[in-house]
Amino acid sequence: MQIGVALPTMARGYTRATTLDWCRGIDSGPFSSISCGERITFHNQEMLVTNAAAAALTENVRVFVNLIVLPTHPIPVIAKQIATLDVLCDGRLTVGVGIGGREHDYLAAGASMERRHQRLDDGVAQLRSLWAGEPAFEGADPLGPPVVQAGGPPLLAGAMGPKALARAAKWADGISGFSIDANAEGMAVAAAAAKQAWLTEGRSDAPHIVSGCFYSLGVEDSQATLGGFTYDYLEIFGREFAQAMSDDAPVWNPDRLLLALDDAESAGVDEFILVPGTVDPRCLEATIELVANR
Repeated sequence: MQIGVALPTMARGYTRATTLDWCRGIDSGPFSSISCGERITFHNQEMLVTNAAAAALTENVRVFVNLIVLPTHPIPVIAKQIATLDVLCDGRLTVGVGIGGREHDYLAAGASMERRHQRLDDGVAQLRSLWAGEPAFEGADPLGPPVVQAGGPPLLAGAMGPKALARAAKWADGISGFSIDANAEGMAVAAAAAKQAWLTEGRSDAPHIVSGCFYSLGVEDSQATLGGFTYDYLEIFGREFAQAMSDDAPVWNPDRLLLALDDAESAGVDEFILVPGTVDPRCLEATIELVANR
């Protein structure tokens, strides 16, 4: 199983130095990818700009845009941005796309939440059409720059339920999931459901299955650090829910992180993304040591 690390853009105190230190550390470490996700009404840095910095500062790991809430974006604009990222990282790009779960992001972007699933499907088809050289509208020039990867970067779907997985199986290269509590049974069920959706669609290839979790390592009071981060991130869904999840956030020491990795691998996960709850570089240093010696 591959192991990737997200930039800690969702943690408080993220600065330019954080980008430099974590990009260089992740790229030189035993990891498969570097990533960050999208959120508008939050304190984090913008996702695509940050991933562009990661593309320029790394040479070895894949750059994983995880993930774009596609129905909130004009498709020709996002197609051009993704193509530019593919050039910046010389074809090391993977892109997650989904419908998201926060109404605030749609409202802030001036986008409707109606027909989100269909708009996601249509948006993916348009992305691939644009990357193939089709114009955005009749009489327009083709959109550039040309993507480095033939047909465009791999697209992973942020899909969970049976209907969403069935739709994703028609166009996605894999599934980008997440397990806040690193639940072994939940990850196994999700992986099996994705594989079954691919079989039902009649596909001969297997889906690339990604999961991940929040974690903290290498810092004082690591459990409290992870709990505070989890609450901060999830508060938009209600304080009671956020408190319950933060109280139970399990991955805050080396043994618990190793267990989460082992459980993910046993569940059939192809790549597991570690999402740090702190910008402290000691977290990355401890993660490098743990993964290298696993």
